[in-house]
Amino acid sequence: MEAFNNFSKWVVVGGMLADNDPLEQEKAAKFNALLANAIISHNALDIAEIVRRLQDEGEKVDPEDLAQVSPYLTEHIRRFGGYSTHELADEPDAYDPHLDVDFTPICGDGPPTDGFSQAA
Repeated sequence: MEAFNNFSKWVVVGGMLADNDPLEQEKAAKFNALLANAIISHNALDIAEIVRRLQDEGEKVDPEDLAQVSPYLTEHIRRFGGYSTHELADEPDAYDPHLDVDFTPICGDGPPTDGFSQAA
């Protein structure tokens, strides 16, 4: 939770809240959480794509190494940079959520957790 809070603080657009209106503050907090979650989701998709490329190149992806990768990456984000919007009309390819990584070695002998023994 602390990592998410630090990431969320980094994401804040426009700095500190200048309005004392509780409704405006709530809107700003919700927008910030939405933006942070969108970036985290995008990072997770990027990580999955990199794992697939490594596997296509014949590299073995160790689930313990993958468990150390954080979705709270910021180095590639241009917070105040120029962004092009001309590709917004382009429809993306269908996303395949399957990763061929066996996470059972890091799950231990504890009770099975539905949906968490392998990546989506």
